[in-house]
Amino acid sequence: MTSADPAPGTPLPRPTAGAPADLADLVIRDADVVDGSGAPSYRADVAVRGGRIVAIVKEAAAAGCQRPSGRRTLDAEGLVLSPGFIDMHAHSDLELLRNPDHSAKAAQGVTLEVLGQDGLSYAPVDDRTLAEVRRAITGWNGYGDDVDIDWRSVGEYLDRLDEGIAVNAAYLVPQGTVRMLALGWEDRAATPAELDRMRQLVAEGLEQGAVGMSSGLTYTPGMYAPDAELTELCRVVASHGGYYCPHHRSYGAGALAAYEEMIALTRAAGCPLHLAHATMNFGVNEGRAPELLALLDDALASGADISLDTYPYTPGCTTLVALLPSWASEGGPEEILRRLADPETAERVRHDLEVTGADGCHGVPVDWDTVEISGVGDPALADHVGRTVRETARLRGEAPWETARRLLVADRLGPTILQHVGHEENVRAIMRHRAHTGGSDGILRGSKPHPRAYGTFPRYLGHYARELGVLSLEECVAHLTGRPAARLRLPDRGLVREGYRADLVLFDPATVAAGATFEAPRTPPAGIPHVLVDGRFVIEDGRRTGVLAGRSVRRTPVG
Repeated sequence: MTSADPAPGTPLPRPTAGAPADLADLVIRDADVVDGSGAPSYRADVAVRGGRIVAIVKEAAAAGCQRPSGRRTLDAEGLVLSPGFIDMHAHSDLELLRNPDHSAKAAQGVTLEVLGQDGLSYAPVDDRTLAEVRRAITGWNGYGDDVDIDWRSVGEYLDRLDEGIAVNAAYLVPQGTVRMLALGWEDRAATPAELDRMRQLVAEGLEQGAVGMSSGLTYTPGMYAPDAELTELCRVVASHGGYYCPHHRSYGAGALAAYEEMIALTRAAGCPLHLAHATMNFGVNEGRAPELLALLDDALASGADISLDTYPYTPGCTTLVALLPSWASEGGPEEILRRLADPETAERVRHDLEVTGADGCHGVPVDWDTVEISGVGDPALADHVGRTVRETARLRGEAPWETARRLLVADRLGPTILQHVGHEENVRAIMRHRAHTGGSDGILRGSKPHPRAYGTFPRYLGHYARELGVLSLEECVAHLTGRPAARLRLPDRGLVREGYRADLVLFDPATVAAGATFEAPRTPPAGIPHVLVDGRFVIEDGRRTGVLAGRSVRRTPVG
C-alpha cells in the first residue's frame, strides 16, 4: 500500500508542547457524511490524525456528547463529507509526472486513479518498445520527450510516482505492451516460448505492485492476441489476486458478442473481470443497454465476479489512428505511415473504413460527421481542432478520407478525436447497474479534450444524481468510492470508517456541478471546496494547495 510518509516539504502537523497525544490533526465538524457504502447519510464530527480517520462522532452537537478536539477545526455545515472518488479508468500515466499538481482530477475530488489502461502504457518496456509505445499513444499522453522516462519495469514506474503526486495512483499491466515486448507487432499467435515470456512479464508486474492487467482489443498489437492467449495471461492475474480490465473487441456491431467473450474467458481463467468504459455505442446499439445488463445479471447470478465503469457522457474519445483496420497497423507506427503514404494501400484502408467497417472502428462503417478532431501534436495543424473530418474536408474541397489520411501523416499519428456515437438512454441504464463504477477515460492532452477529463465526477453528482435523479446521492457516491475500492481490494479506502485512510472530499450537494463543457473543456467544477489526500488538503477553499500527498497504491498480496 502507499506510504503514510508526508511529501517533501509538506510535513504533517506535530503536537505542540503539552498537547494531548491523541489530539487530532483536523476535526471536520457537523458534516453530512455519505460514507461510500450506499447507506443513508448521517451528521457527524470526523477526526483525522496521521493520515487516517481516528474518530467519527455521530450527531455530536445534538446529543451533547464529548466532541473530538483537534489542532485545526473545519466547519462543514451544509457540506457532504464522502470518501475520495476513485477514477477507475484514467490516462494520466505521463501527465502525473509532467504536472504532478494534477488539478484536472484533484479539483473533481478524485483521490485515486487507475492507470495503465487499454493495454498500452510505459511499463514494462525496453528501449525499443518504449520508443514504439511513445509513438503509438502520443495522442493520449503526448510523445513524452518532456518527461524523463528513466524507468523500465512496473516497480520502477511506481517508484517514480512515489516521489510525489497530487492524487494516488494504481497501475494495470498493459497486455498490448507486454505482447510488444514478447513478439513485436506481428498479427499471429504466440509461440510457447513467447507465451511463457508474456506470463513472466505479467507476473513480474503484479509482484511489483500492479493491481491487474488491461487490454485494448481494438488497439494493436494487443488485439492480435487470441482468446487462448488472453486466458492464459488471466490465469496469472488471478493467481496474484488481480483483475482483468479489457477494452474489448467491439463497442459497435459486435458489442454483445464481445462482452460475452470477455465473460467466458475470465470465467475459464477464474479471474475477476472489470469491463472498461462499458458502453453500447453506434446506431446499431441504440436502446440495447437492457440486453447488456441482462447478460451481466445472468453471469453474476451464476457466480461470475464482474464490475464495470462508465463515463457520464455520450461521445467517446480516442485517437484517429485507432480507427484504422488492424492489418494496416501490423509492424508498428512506421509501417502504418508507410502504408498511408502508398496510394494503393491507402485505398484499401479507405474501403475498410467507409464500406466494410474496420475492426478498429468496431465493425461499423465510419461516419466522418461523427469524428471530431480534439487535439493535434503539431501547432501548425491547429485549424483542424474542433471540426469534424467531414467539415474540414468540405472546406478543403477533398474527400473526408483524404483529410484524415493527410492529417495522420502530417501529425505522425498524433491526432485525438471525439467520436459522437453514444446514446443517452444507454448511458443512464448502465450507470444504474449494481456492478457499475465511475471512470473518466480522460485524455488531458490536446487543445480541445473531452470534458470528461475535467468533469466526470461532479457531473455524476450534479447532473445525474441531483438534477435527473438517475441515482440517489448515497448510491452515486457508492458507485464512485466504495465499489471501486472493493474491486481494487483496498482494505482501508473507499469508505468513511475509523482506521481508514483520510482520502476525503467535502462538496455542496446543492451546487456541485461540472464546469467543463465541449466548448470550454478545462473549466473547473463548482461546489467542491475541499479535497484531502492522506489527511492533507490538496484542494482547500476551492484552490490547489501545492501539496503532493499522493503515492502509488500497490496490489495487496494474496493471503
